[in-house]
Amino acid sequence: MIEQIRDAADYLQSKGIENPEVGVILGTGLGSKFIATMDVIKTIEYSDIPHFPLVTVMSHDGKLVYGTIHGKKVLAMDGRFHYYEGYSMQQITFPVRVLKMLGIKQLLLSNAAGNMNLNWKKGQLMLIDDHINLQPDNPLRGKNYDELGPRFPDMSQPYNEKLNSELKAIAKEKGIQLNEGVYVSVIGPNLETRAEYRYLRNIGADVVGMSTVPEVIVANHMGLPCCAISVLTDDCDPDNLKAVDIAEIIAIAGKAEEKLTELYVELINRL
Repeated sequence: MIEQIRDAADYLQSKGIENPEVGVILGTGLGSKFIATMDVIKTIEYSDIPHFPLVTVMSHDGKLVYGTIHGKKVLAMDGRFHYYEGYSMQQITFPVRVLKMLGIKQLLLSNAAGNMNLNWKKGQLMLIDDHINLQPDNPLRGKNYDELGPRFPDMSQPYNEKLNSELKAIAKEKGIQLNEGVYVSVIGPNLETRAEYRYLRNIGADVVGMSTVPEVIVANHMGLPCCAISVLTDDCDPDNLKAVDIAEIIAIAGKAEEKLTELYVELINRL
């Protein structure tokens, strides 16, 4: 795996990607507005990068965008990979390791998630304070590479406290509602049953999604500070559950992207 990470990093450096400071992973329905804020230097298709998986989900573009925001060098993943696509956990998180090898100092993540907290509504944002991992595998399973991180990484604060505090301050200044809570990651790709929503709520989760946690585990393994924001795309009240249209989920994520972009652009400005 180390050689594959180096191969990908060497290729990207040969294409002019030098010393990126901030990595960004853009989730379902998110991307165009954030990328529009960048002074883009280079765009590279995932299919051109050695050992990168290929995106199979319609709402994920599958390209790496390199540029600057407020003078900071940013490397954004426009589209991510999911376990339900058939990839291994190591493949899903491979890009995070490549970004770290290229030199990023912080990782900002986003996702679309189902809202199980009855005090919140779809279209709002949630800052992830902690997570519950219900995915059936772990990206750290197997041989540990000490040059990447320790065998047993600590996860007492998986989302960087300083980054989260800064985001909360920015949201307050800009009048953006930023809820804070717990994200639970499941395998997907089906959405949950009424009984499953009750269970997930009862174990302490506010929102549910199918990504992010593997990437955060790997970021913590490598000592890479990270933060993550969920766009709440559907209300998951088991007592009043309605069928969900994926196109509607993507549309809601797209509408919320403006506020999410505003938060992350200002965060990058302050880093």
